[in-house]
Amino acid sequence: MVIVQSGWFSMGQDNNRRSNCPQHQVYLDAYAIDRAEVTNAAFGEFIAQTGFLPDRGWDESITRDYADMPVAAVLWEEADAYCRWAGKRLPTEAEWEKAARGTDARIYPWGDTWDASRANTAESGHGSPLTVGSYPEGASPYGLLDMTGNVAEWVSDHFDFSYYTHAPNHNPIGPEQVLDHGLRGGSFADPAEFATTFFRNSSHSALPNYRVGFRCALTRVEE
Repeated sequence: MVIVQSGWFSMGQDNNRRSNCPQHQVYLDAYAIDRAEVTNAAFGEFIAQTGFLPDRGWDESITRDYADMPVAAVLWEEADAYCRWAGKRLPTEAEWEKAARGTDARIYPWGDTWDASRANTAESGHGSPLTVGSYPEGASPYGLLDMTGNVAEWVSDHFDFSYYTHAPNHNPIGPEQVLDHGLRGGSFADPAEFATTFFRNSSHSALPNYRVGFRCALTRVEE
């Protein structure tokens, strides 16, 4: 895991998508977050030790043949269960964004200019997830990998298009109203506009989505 120091950062973006607006300053306490997306190997260990069975089922060949690929088609509740088993939790939307963009309000984890060679998005043409960390040149300011593309990632928050207009500026945890959960980062099938550090999306969690995975976070860390 990587420690993200306490402090302020710019969240959101003033553009023509209302869910991203307005850009505003947010203070977060220090936290830790996984450097990479949770892999099939790690999720397979969770299944082996707990007997947990995902909604889509699980075949041991996934753990064996695709060990270093990001686990995908995981429902929010399943991602949450894994994180709890690992002694962690899903990151909040604010934690995810700060880890992706740092404190300089950058548009992509590596800077402000799009570069298709730094992320597995629709522009890469792969059409599927790749081994986690396949794009080291696309790392975020904190050294996190695949914060754009590969698989979109669950956050702990419920999703509200207008949340930024009334969200608290210290350690926001999302709206109280229970709607869809948020997704961040875009996937291998999404275009570059979905791969920004500030783009917000949501997903109905009733059916597994093979574009969706996750990473975990941890509270109360030493800076």
